[in-house]
Amino acid sequence: MFGRYRSEKISYGIVGLGRFGYALAKEMAGLEADLLILDKNEEKVREIREYTENALVIKNLDKGSLLETGIQNCDVAIVCIGEQMDISILTTLNLVSLGIPEVIARATSTEHGQILEKLGAKVVYPEHDMAARLAHKLEDADMPEFAELDEHINISKLTISYDMEDESIAEVNLRGKFGVNIIAIENEEEVFYDIDPDYVFKEDDVIYVIGDKENLNELTEWIDDD
Repeated sequence: MFGRYRSEKISYGIVGLGRFGYALAKEMAGLEADLLILDKNEEKVREIREYTENALVIKNLDKGSLLETGIQNCDVAIVCIGEQMDISILTTLNLVSLGIPEVIARATSTEHGQILEKLGAKVVYPEHDMAARLAHKLEDADMPEFAELDEHINISKLTISYDMEDESIAEVNLRGKFGVNIIAIENEEEVFYDIDPDYVFKEDDVIYVIGDKENLNELTEWIDDD
């Protein structure tokens, strides 16, 4: 069935059902887009089938496995894999080599994006773009202490703890400890969203952090206990 996947309207193949991929697939399904969705996680595939039936479990993202799904017949393929850079790069390479007219790939860093561009993909930076929009909002008005983006993703505004002062972002390692990401920092001089892991926190710095509500609650408790 899927090996002959065709449609008169523009068809989209989405590879990867992480937070970004799932949100994208759900939104596009709501717009009644013609979709083919691939992920190795059976549970995630079952969940997204509530919104579109064209979702397949794919255990390997090699060229042969991708061909079996029929994704080569899509007009646009979107690689939503981010954290596993090697898999992202290989999947993008395979999709480009299949001759899909347009391949879009998510990048998590400038270096990652440069590699994807050299492979022939258009690159998007979801976290960077979200942070940029947030920064513009911060310049216009005060942001509440907590903002719910959807049922999964939230943003918290927190003043750093004493223990974080004079430590770099890499040393504090909020991603490793709590599974959250800093998307903007506000200090006495400015608000910036081009986050450098070597940035050293200063007294009264305010961080804007994105993540699951539960993880953000744990981070807030940790900061408050300091």
